[in-house]
Amino acid sequence: MPARLPLPPSLYADTAVAPVATPPLDMDKNVSVAIIGGGYTGLSTALHLAEQGVEALVLEAQEPGWGASGNNGGHTNPGLKHDPDQIEADFGADLGRRMIEFSYGTTNFTHDLIRRYQIPCEARQNGTLRAAYNATSAAAIETTAQQCIRRGMPVTYLNREQLREMTGTDRYIGAMLDARGGDLHPLSYARGLARAAISAGAKVHGETQALSLRRDGSRWRIETPRAVVHADKVLLATNGFTDDLWPALRRTIVPVFSSITATAPLSDAVARAIMPTRSVLYESGHITVYYRIDQHNRLLMGGRGPMRWIKSPYDVAYLMRYAERLWPQLKGVAWTHGWNSRLAITGDHYPHVHEPAEGILISLGCNGRGVALATAMGAQLARRLIGGAKAEIDMPITGIKPIPMHAFWPVGVTTAVITGRIRDRLGM
Repeated sequence: MPARLPLPPSLYADTAVAPVATPPLDMDKNVSVAIIGGGYTGLSTALHLAEQGVEALVLEAQEPGWGASGNNGGHTNPGLKHDPDQIEADFGADLGRRMIEFSYGTTNFTHDLIRRYQIPCEARQNGTLRAAYNATSAAAIETTAQQCIRRGMPVTYLNREQLREMTGTDRYIGAMLDARGGDLHPLSYARGLARAAISAGAKVHGETQALSLRRDGSRWRIETPRAVVHADKVLLATNGFTDDLWPALRRTIVPVFSSITATAPLSDAVARAIMPTRSVLYESGHITVYYRIDQHNRLLMGGRGPMRWIKSPYDVAYLMRYAERLWPQLKGVAWTHGWNSRLAITGDHYPHVHEPAEGILISLGCNGRGVALATAMGAQLARRLIGGAKAEIDMPITGIKPIPMHAFWPVGVTTAVITGRIRDRLGM
């Protein structure tokens, strides 16, 4: 049997709420819906199925939140990567409009769910800043802001002086503030979502890897290390840890590592000088850097790091140096943790939903917006699993299309990171 892996050595692992019991599956089961993957997508789908009386069973290879769901930046950011006008151009007026309304509403959906189930995860809704430090990016952000404002969204475009007050640095020349954004403790949220799903009637089994998936008569058969599951329908929600369980699916995403480093708690004076409104921020550039101050005055800085597992803040020393560039008062501050996990990037930077066979639904590729997007997708996927093809959802359902030259993704990602950093420095 595959060995259980410890949680990445993160700040979250050291400070999260206690996990709910999710024992390995040790006896055969017959269920309505089996869900493979115990991250936000799988857990939220299980919760929304159970709320409607549908028997749902989650199979997670490690423990809920072990992957990117419990190890991300903790930002709840609204929207998709592409601008609203582009979404409508790509998918048409009707579906495009629904995609925009859905994706920009995901943060409200997530924070409402947290309040409804009283999930203790340090959730706040103080806004998301998308910030630019060169003229090209600032112009693009202002265009995005105008498109959002035109649609009645609670969005504001901020200038350099306003940003200096909000961030404590003069690095940025323009930014879009979306009041619906926020932050939370990712691992506590994953564990709370698992607890909510179980309390609603779902079954969640950790240390239960799906080893094979095949048709068995009119149902689906999933083999695990200790037992077999038969299900009417199956959801695959494995995101950055997608393997070869379904043909060609692994080759539709690039599993990119995103790294985070965290300081020890800062003094009140220093913490007040950095992001005093406690909005979260991500930079608009070829290589994104994102950060926030948590409820304990720690600064968490995230961005692209090595395409391998890391264990120390010194594995991403460039983030520490960049933080000191933004706020010189951080020099000498202790950095206590450095960790990462894999998220899924799609070729077109849209989330992908597939239905490659009757009774099979697949959802993956949040492209760095997974906290709120994956949570809200759970309700959409539950609706589709219950209602079938007649139940429209607010995302496109597409065919599985492998990325060309997928085998060379590690080289491609490394090259893209180096090139992107150079272009960002040059303001291109």
